[in-house]
Amino acid sequence: MKLELNAFDAVIFDMDGVLIDSEPLWKIAMEHVFREVGSTLTKSDFQKTVGLRIDEVVRFWHQHERWTDVTPEKIERDIVDRMQSLIKEHGKPLEGVPEMLKFLSDKGKKIGLATSSYAVLIETVLDVLDLKSFFDFTHSAEHEAFGKPHPAVYLTAAEKLGVLPSSCLVIEDSLNGIISAKAARMKVVCIPEKTHHTEPKLILADHQFSSMTELLTAML
Repeated sequence: MKLELNAFDAVIFDMDGVLIDSEPLWKIAMEHVFREVGSTLTKSDFQKTVGLRIDEVVRFWHQHERWTDVTPEKIERDIVDRMQSLIKEHGKPLEGVPEMLKFLSDKGKKIGLATSSYAVLIETVLDVLDLKSFFDFTHSAEHEAFGKPHPAVYLTAAEKLGVLPSSCLVIEDSLNGIISAKAARMKVVCIPEKTHHTEPKLILADHQFSSMTELLTAML
């Protein structure tokens, strides 16, 4: 399937599960921190909160588990700290990511990043992966009133990149991310994250590919 890159002025990437194989790391970090407060939640439980901001994830599980001796804010800080350590130790770009970013840069396309992860994790990921120089603008949903699936993070990214939302192509891996980008009136490519449960609703994306390398081939 051919994907016409000329139809777009900018390409905006999600981060977790798109640039970096971090979804397993999130599950490790959450399981570790939750266990410290006496929870029996496991990695399979966390499928319910894929694509949400970490504060929303923690609030969900804090209410679900009815923790009384620890605040959501403390759990959130501990998870983010754990994630930074895991990214520094294990972080690596997903297949085809450096090649895709170089291709888009050579084509003169504006490149953005819009993620539910906090800004401190954006910095950590781009430093560890040595990808910072490719991005014209990066944005965290922590700076928005609402995270994905609300479109705010993508609308802000388009505004800061100086392009119309309708001229943006988004690369996502989760249903919440797809809904967010579609609500922003952007075209969406889905590259499903391999550790997620199969989600039939991912067909809401305009295009679906198995890897960044396959997507890049479709653009050539």
